[in-house]
Amino acid sequence: MSDFKLTEWIFTTDHKRVGILYLIGSLAAFGVAGCAAVYIRLNQLSPSGGLFSDPQNYNIALYFHGAAMILAFLIPGLTGFFANYLVPLMIGARDVAFPRINAFSVWLFFAAIVLALISLMVSDGPDVMWTGYPPYSVTTVGNTAFYVFTVHLLGFSSILGAVNFLVTILYMRAKGMGFNQMNIFVWTVLGAFVLQLIFIPVLASAVTMLLFDKYLGTHFFDPTGGGDVLLYQNLFWFYSHPAVYVILLPAMGVLFEVISTMAKNRVFNYKACVYGGVFGLILLSGEVWVHHLYVAGMPNWLRTGQMVTTLLISVPVGLMVISLWGTLYRAAITYNVAMHYACACLFLLLVGGLTGIPLAMTVLDLHLGETAFIHAHFHFVMALFATFSIFSGIYFWFPKMTGRVADSKPALIGFWLNFVGVTMTFTPLFIIGMQGMPRRYATYEQFPQFEPYHQMATLGAMVVVVGMLLTFYSWINGAIRGPKAAENHWRSKSLEWTHAPSPPGPGNFPGQDPEVAKEWTPYDYAR
Repeated sequence: MSDFKLTEWIFTTDHKRVGILYLIGSLAAFGVAGCAAVYIRLNQLSPSGGLFSDPQNYNIALYFHGAAMILAFLIPGLTGFFANYLVPLMIGARDVAFPRINAFSVWLFFAAIVLALISLMVSDGPDVMWTGYPPYSVTTVGNTAFYVFTVHLLGFSSILGAVNFLVTILYMRAKGMGFNQMNIFVWTVLGAFVLQLIFIPVLASAVTMLLFDKYLGTHFFDPTGGGDVLLYQNLFWFYSHPAVYVILLPAMGVLFEVISTMAKNRVFNYKACVYGGVFGLILLSGEVWVHHLYVAGMPNWLRTGQMVTTLLISVPVGLMVISLWGTLYRAAITYNVAMHYACACLFLLLVGGLTGIPLAMTVLDLHLGETAFIHAHFHFVMALFATFSIFSGIYFWFPKMTGRVADSKPALIGFWLNFVGVTMTFTPLFIIGMQGMPRRYATYEQFPQFEPYHQMATLGAMVVVVGMLLTFYSWINGAIRGPKAAENHWRSKSLEWTHAPSPPGPGNFPGQDPEVAKEWTPYDYAR
């Protein structure tokens, strides 16, 4: 690559290139966070600490794994990469509403990644988990400032993206395209950015107060100075539970595009999915944060009320899941690597969702809330589900981005290793969680009976490592010398496949801007 081309990428305002930059950054964060996950699992090979026994390093690994996976991989991967690359193409726009702001947002994201990586090199690295709970985050010798500034940069990036894409979706759709003709993915991106715009300022306020407590001597969260530790927890989860749906919504949107195309079926119950599912999650997601705090001090009437809303939010999620399964009804399904990951997502969502129901109940969550059961549930329902959805989307839109196909034997073997490996890793944690294994313990010498389960989980993690290496290899090999793809490789009805070349050039659509008929839908496979 010449310097000129590199300069073009650095100063690009093309939404597709911005999206690919988000993909590169988020996959880099995924790789580093995955290394931290391997360290965590190796640390639990034996009750005394396995290959590593320094609790401080264990805490730093926990911090970086959680923060990088959620804030630097899942959210940027879904609302950064997929939204940037696909939304203008899906709605028939030539770019986003504010291209320069869009470019600025991706470099804020990279600045956050660089800052997070620097935090691993300082002598007092952050060890505050991804939550940053006081009083530990205030009293620890670790550097809480790096955590706070990283969250600030990622938050600013997300807010800029939210404004940009909401304006783009509302005002830049192709001529003739009504709201009920938009792709489900576009709807889910709209919902995710509404949540980001509403709730990110709350998180920014919380971590800023944390910064002031530690370095300026304020007492927002110090009970001896009139503060309240639980104030931070409430503020943090007031954002961070909606953040679950910032991840869940576009991840579901990706699955709708993959499954409807590979099934060659219309989306089942489109309007119920959009107006009951997407809008239901937007309305309810800010009302269920307290179930993360059932074990904290609070009146029982508040726990009961939040139990009801937590159970209620399963209704919009259920509507979307029913639409996914209904789309498969009487379909002639094409199974490829993208569809394999999509089907695995249905399994992960089922297990994660069903295990979430008992956690909504206060009487059970009070006993399970600080155990490995939460660890397993969280990974099934969000981390693994969203990661597999991202992988499914990458394989699905790979021909669109590169003009080549990444489906290959290594890709398929990588899928099965990843799927088997994550099942081996997290299923044992459900079992020992119900038997009382605490979360976040560097050692578990008081629970020696759980050693075989941890060893099984660590073996599963090693299987995943091999699967991930094959997955990354399949992408690199596919981009360099994969088979050339047809213009509409999957015979999709969506605008990005029917009206734009593969890969799309500047301006997306050669010739006139796309126009759609009144009866057109991106899922019109009946004809």
